[in-house]
This record gives sequence, C-alpha cells and structure tokens, in this order.
Amino acid sequence: MLLSDHLQQTAERPELILPVPLYKSRYRERGFNQAIEIARTVGKELQIPLDITSCRRHRDTPHQTQLPAQKRRKNLKNAFSVIKPIHARHIAILDDVMTTGSTVHELAYVLKKAGASRVDVWVCARA
Repeated sequence: MLLSDHLQQTAERPELILPVPLYKSRYRERGFNQAIEIARTVGKELQIPLDITSCRRHRDTPHQTQLPAQKRRKNLKNAFSVIKPIHARHIAILDDVMTTGSTVHELAYVLKKAGASRVDVWVCARA
C-alpha cells in the first residue's frame, strides 16, 4: 500500500509540511537540507503543501551526536523562530532521523506558540 493511500485511510491530513530547518552555515556546508529533499517527495505524493520559508533555525547549534538527552534539550532551547505568519493550524514537522526528539519538540513548541493547534512529527528513522 502506498503511503498516500495509507494516510488517506487512517489519519487526518495536516494542512502543511514543515521540514526541520538547518542553520545557514550548516546548509552551506552540506549544500542541501535532507529534510527538505524528503519533504518535497512526501508533499508531492500526498498533495500537501510544503513550507520552507516561515520558520528559521536562528542559532547554530553544535552537532548533537555525542550529547546526552538533557544536553540536547538545552542545546536546542530557543534555536527556532517563526519569521512569517503560518496560517495552517495542523502542521507536520518532517525530519530525517529522530533520536531523543529534542529538535522536533523545540520546533513544535515554537509552532504552537505561533498559533498551530496540532503538530505531528514525521521522521524517516528513529535512532
């Protein structure tokens, strides 16, 4: 069964997909944001719009691979901001990998403060 068929049958569809933003220097270093690339395909398949401009990672957070959960949460505190209004009330955050959930938790917090009533988390892998 295709992902789009499964979603249509089992879940309420979000109005918008928001890939987890990278800090500008990390984006330049990599040359792409893997969450955006995945979200493009998912959004097209599910016919859900993508938003890559309304939210920004405004702090360069150190890599989290070697940090324990508590330090990951502290590392991401106040790392994201909504820089233009988002009119969707149901948003799906999309990321490639989730370990402790600190990144998506902080981003969801910011989105809810900006007016979202529901934020789902979609990831490709859980580590």
